[in-house]
Amino acid sequence: MEILLDLLVKDYFVLFLVIGLGIAIGKIQVKGICFDLSAVIFVAIFFGYLYNLYGVKFNLPPIIQSVGLVLFIYTIGMQAGPSFFNAFKEQGVKLIVLAGITVVSGGLTAVAISYMYGVDMSMMSGLLTGALTSTPGLAAAIEASKSPLASIGYGIAYPFGVLGVILFVKLSPTIFKVDIKKEEDDFKIKSTSSTPKVIHRNLVISNENVQGKSIKDLNIRFMTKANISRIMKPNQESISPTPNTVLELGDVVKAVGTENAIKRIQLLLGNFTDQQIPRSDSYEVKWYIVSDKHLVNKTLDEIDLFGNYTATITRIRRSSIDLAPHPTTRLRYGDKVLISCRKGNIVVLEDLFGNSIKQVNDTSFLPVAFGIAIGILIGFISIPFGSFNFKLGLTGGVLLASLFLSWKGKLAGIIWNFSGPANQVLRQFGLLLFLTPVGINAGQSLVSAINTHGPILFLYGAIITLVPMIATVVVGRFVLKLNFLSILGALTGGMTSTPGLSASDSMTECDAPQIAYAAVYPFALVLIIVVAEIMGML
Repeated sequence: MEILLDLLVKDYFVLFLVIGLGIAIGKIQVKGICFDLSAVIFVAIFFGYLYNLYGVKFNLPPIIQSVGLVLFIYTIGMQAGPSFFNAFKEQGVKLIVLAGITVVSGGLTAVAISYMYGVDMSMMSGLLTGALTSTPGLAAAIEASKSPLASIGYGIAYPFGVLGVILFVKLSPTIFKVDIKKEEDDFKIKSTSSTPKVIHRNLVISNENVQGKSIKDLNIRFMTKANISRIMKPNQESISPTPNTVLELGDVVKAVGTENAIKRIQLLLGNFTDQQIPRSDSYEVKWYIVSDKHLVNKTLDEIDLFGNYTATITRIRRSSIDLAPHPTTRLRYGDKVLISCRKGNIVVLEDLFGNSIKQVNDTSFLPVAFGIAIGILIGFISIPFGSFNFKLGLTGGVLLASLFLSWKGKLAGIIWNFSGPANQVLRQFGLLLFLTPVGINAGQSLVSAINTHGPILFLYGAIITLVPMIATVVVGRFVLKLNFLSILGALTGGMTSTPGLSASDSMTECDAPQIAYAAVYPFALVLIIVVAEIMGML
């Protein structure tokens, strides 16, 4: 017993004990819901409460919390960076505005409660981040306020922040009298009209003006917007075309493109045919990993796989998300690309892309160390604003540096992106180091905080969860006139609620919620950090 009591005041023992218990409890699921790593803060608060109850003064070294904070924020920025800046251009302003309404209305609600009922702003910043289930926001609030009240508020509001979003998503179609099936059909129709379906048809070369001319001479891709993916010469097996392949009367070609593109290539080449082109054994479709640093930041147009290697990229997988390839798409370190090519070009393409998963997974800490150091320097730069000087602080500086560096991908000869698994490990490690001391410090102030403000803090947290959701749906539905399923996706993305997204996914077979969630999540993640940091400084 004496040994155990002695260990319970050893900082390194308590650190790992709390982390282990928190992870174990976080894995417990009740009706499919679990707290995951966030459970660590509840275990830490409980330990802090016990230490306070028995009059034991206990504090983990501050450096543990600081190291955890910068690792966590840096990896969050690394994850969000490539999508953050592109979201404004590619996903439309309306969804971004909707996510902004979610976060800002939550912040305004928290500030209003603070001024109306005299609640400490540090407590309200914690309630906001708990209500929006944003641990990065909590990190910003604590770093800005230097108060344990933020973590107490987070712990109070977080449970309803998780459950409230799920309940609201499930009940919202009934509350707002929405026909989900109709919204699903409308989304499919709009998606089809805005993105024409790609089809393929076989044609027989019958236009005499084409005889003896190469694909390059005819400039088929530019003239018709369609591609020729396969050619069968009379009495020969099918071949993969190159720009120099010569077309002759009687050739059967497989054209790929939109319906309008297929009509144009039919006018250029000849008549449609039902004759099939057998698949050639000389073709192969294979995944390649971008591990060659020379390809990072290059566009698909610059690489020109079709012109140089008679190969076509059909899909790009980045951070477990499949992206449609475009000529302007820039490759990132660790991207997986699905390529259709001749078997003879496989070795050449492997040399081009590197195709080394070992190299990608061998994470270098050079960009992590330099990136965090750059972020810390940026955070301490003082910018004069009238009568006071503004600083981004530790959180803001590290976040800004990681967003920019991950967006650039390659800068000053350094690859700043690293693999998804490596990012996840570093992010979780940083989060655990951050949450444990935060929770223990909060637990030692828990009783006095509740005695001061009362159990009504739980009601404040619920209000901060509900108001943004109602505001988002009302504006999205009646002002922006968005599809309801897209609204739910933007709502759960703005609340950074993955359980909420799962709830909306279960209501439909289309991917409207996932698309909206992916579009707004990086923006909402950063905006919550900004709002929480501002509140922490008030």
